[in-house]
Order: sequence, then C-alpha cells, then structure tokens
Amino acid sequence: MKEGKLQTADKGTQTLNRRILEIFRERKGEVISGEELSTMLGISRTAVWKHVEGLRKLGYTVSAVPAKGYRMVASPERLVADEIAAGLSTERIGTRIVCLDETDSTNNVAFRLAEEGTVEGTVVIADAQSRGKGRLGRSWASPKGVNLYCSVVLRPAVPPVAASQLTFLSVVAVARAIELTTPLKAWIKWPNDILIDGRKIAGLLNEMSAETEKVNFVVLGIGVNINMRREQFPPDLRHPASSLYLENGEELDRNRFICTLLRELDELYAIYLRLGYGPVREEWLSRSQLHGRKARIDAQNGSVIGIINGIDDMGALLLDMDGREERILSGDVTLL
Repeated sequence: MKEGKLQTADKGTQTLNRRILEIFRERKGEVISGEELSTMLGISRTAVWKHVEGLRKLGYTVSAVPAKGYRMVASPERLVADEIAAGLSTERIGTRIVCLDETDSTNNVAFRLAEEGTVEGTVVIADAQSRGKGRLGRSWASPKGVNLYCSVVLRPAVPPVAASQLTFLSVVAVARAIELTTPLKAWIKWPNDILIDGRKIAGLLNEMSAETEKVNFVVLGIGVNINMRREQFPPDLRHPASSLYLENGEELDRNRFICTLLRELDELYAIYLRLGYGPVREEWLSRSQLHGRKARIDAQNGSVIGIINGIDDMGALLLDMDGREERILSGDVTLL
C-alpha cells in the first residue's frame, strides 16, 4: 500500500515540536525570545532555531522579530500530528497520532497498526483517502484538504457481542464536537450517521478483531464533511449530504475540530469503561429523532415497516410491527 508522507506524534515522549506549539498556544500572539524558549525547553538557542525552521516547513507561519524573538502568526491548513497532540489533554485517546497526506483508508492503516501491537488510543488521520469506506461495502467520498478522515484503535475488555456499543459512543462524540465548534445542532440517525437539517454530515464505520470470548481490538472509523464544497460531492449519493461549511457558511479549522472530537471521545470512553453502555445509550437516544416514528428499514434481505421503539443494549433497532417487536441489526432507515 502506497501512502503519503507520514507524521507521528507520541504523547509519551512529548516531542519538542509539540512543546513549542504548546508554549505558543499558551502565550497567543506574544513574542517569545529564543533565550526564554531555550531555557524552557532545555536546549540550545541554535536547537530552538532548528525546531522553529522545522515548524515552518510543516506550514506554520512563525515571524522572527529582530532582537526580541519569535511569534506564531498562523497554523497550517493541513492536519499536523504535533498540532493535534499539543491541543489534547486526554487520558487514552491520542496516545499516539499518525497523520498521512493520503492513504487508501485510515481504517486499513489503523487495523494493520493494531495487529502489530500499537497502543490503545492510537489515532490515524489522513488528508485524503483513495478508497474511503462506508457502511455495507459502500465508498466514502474523501477529497483532499477539506474533511476529516480518521480511525481510532481501542482495546476494551468486553465480549465481542458488546463491541457494537462503541459505534454509538463514537457517533455521540462526533455530535458533541460539531456542537462545540459550530452553532449547528447535530442529530443522530441509526445506526451511525450524523444529520443537520436532514442532510448527512458524518458517518462511522467500526471494524473488529476478536476471538470467541475476547475482543483483540476495535477500530473506530470516523468521516466528517467539514469544509467540503457542493461540487466535491459525487453525483450518485443515496441520501442528501452536506458539510459543516455549507450548513454554517464558515470554514472550520480542522485541527481544532479533531482536537475537540478526540477530547469528547476520550471522555465518553472513560464513562463507558467505568459505567457501561447505559449513559452513552441515553445520550444517543436524546440526540435521535427516531423514537415513535414510522419508518421503513431497507436491508440486504428486503424491507420492513414499523414504529421505532429505540435501541436495545447491543445497539439493535427495536421496531414495533403490528404489536410484534423485531430487532434490526443493520439497514438504512427512511422515515415515513
């Protein structure tokens, strides 16, 4: 698999680039002398200069004020591992961050890294995907430089049957992140779509490696249309789609969005490990517009119609069909 240039940021070692970015963020707009940076970082002023030059090569605009020091002017539009790591204060998610210019699918990369033993909380992010994955074998449009395509490796101590619960955890995290970074209201459509005014903004695809009684790892795949323009959407979409830019009218800093998303995911995962699926399920239900609605569910083996009664403990859709409740494990929902 051919991949673009790879950047990594390892939380345990806390790279100097990340520390410099943290300092600039803490003292936003200030000029910081090379001597002060040298003291804070425990390196020479020459080494400080080299790291600043490295940040410039990554796309940061850092001005040098003669006889005074350095000032961060602007961050790059591209997704940068050190920038994301510097904006995190998480317990598990983001322990390792891998950024790729382009890959076939972040889920494929994350799955391979998980098989190789990467730590829980590893995040794989790509600026573009050549074969982005959607549900039920569908493709996910993944143009360069505008959206978020990421995958997160988790290693929960749960039986394989419970792994589907993590889909609902990740979709709630995306909904939270949208509402924290924009004025938009995000709604959840079962099982794993985010809608704004009926138009799809984000989708989730989880994949698992497991044995009979044990989950080895789960890969949470997350795709969010952030700054995508109308002409970048494929013409053969099954359902109406949009982006945060099209709905809000403003471009969003993708590094800021991913930091927010990973923080929310970290918090929800901690709640899940401590208290189980219940709190996540309740928040999912509060963000869903499905309960009590008549709907058609289209699955690979046909279609059924009924009244939606919510989801069960494993995330299956509960459908009332003339007084008989059916558990629906997968399919597309159309409200009637």
